[in-house]
Amino acid sequence: MRREELGDLMAFLAVAEERSFTRAAARLGTSQSALSHVLRRLEARLGVRLLTRTTRRVVPTDAGERLLRTLGPALDGIGAELAALSALRDRPAGTVRIATGGHAADAILWPALARLLPDHPDIDVELTIDQGLTDIVAGRFDAGVRLGEQVAKDMIAVRIGPDMRMAVVGAPSYFAGRPAPGTPHDLTGHACINLRLPTSGGLYAWGFGKDGRELKVRVDGQLVFNDTSMILRAAAAGFGLACVLDDQALPLIGDGRLVRVLADWCPPFPGYHLYYPSRRQLAPAFALVVEALRTNAKLPSPVQREREGPNRRLGG
Repeated sequence: MRREELGDLMAFLAVAEERSFTRAAARLGTSQSALSHVLRRLEARLGVRLLTRTTRRVVPTDAGERLLRTLGPALDGIGAELAALSALRDRPAGTVRIATGGHAADAILWPALARLLPDHPDIDVELTIDQGLTDIVAGRFDAGVRLGEQVAKDMIAVRIGPDMRMAVVGAPSYFAGRPAPGTPHDLTGHACINLRLPTSGGLYAWGFGKDGRELKVRVDGQLVFNDTSMILRAAAAGFGLACVLDDQALPLIGDGRLVRVLADWCPPFPGYHLYYPSRRQLAPAFALVVEALRTNAKLPSPVQREREGPNRRLGG
């Protein structure tokens, strides 16, 4: 059905219900002559007369009554559905699918969702944990989560977490018989625990920066993992140095199982961002989740947490 045909049917419904072109025109915000023209066009297209017009009143013909019985409930149903959709603005509902890494899910997404969802039982959230850089369009996700420096330029990015830092750590037992590294170049003389990257399959190059100078160091050691928890476990057992996100290491630093080194070579970098591919009107449920996650950008940065919490260091 074309748009003008629907308009013609709504015009007929108004006249048939009001039994008056004058009242129907006022109800629709149009003129009597324009309304009369619409009804003549509709009758010509259908090939039947729908209304009997007299100087005193307008009544539907038998064909008009039949159309009225069908049309009224149908348009009422459309109106009810539109009202229900509008109600979603006050009670968002639906499923939101997000692709994310495990650390972001644990540190950023879950705390925000745990606060949001009890008040919105009609919103369902599906988190897919994937350490790779998921194609959210191909995977039919509503959004993904990445570090700010990894978000593609054609995506809409919303900051959902504070700046982050890396931390180079080792166990006190590891440092018992050797000096702490003073610069990243000293790492070549240390046993280091490597991270296998999920995307390229290569080993993570430890990145550093100081006084505007940036460098990456390829490290070596007995152990390679593709899981940060195993890297921290091996480091705490004295098998070598690890380079991890600082909030992953801070609990172990706080209880003395790990010691931080090269802190002044680990500057902050952009934290987690939620990203999605379009600026079109957001679904109410998705918009609510985005707003709930956005508040995480106001959390204390790793630098602030480090200053406020217990910390142990060796060397720079």
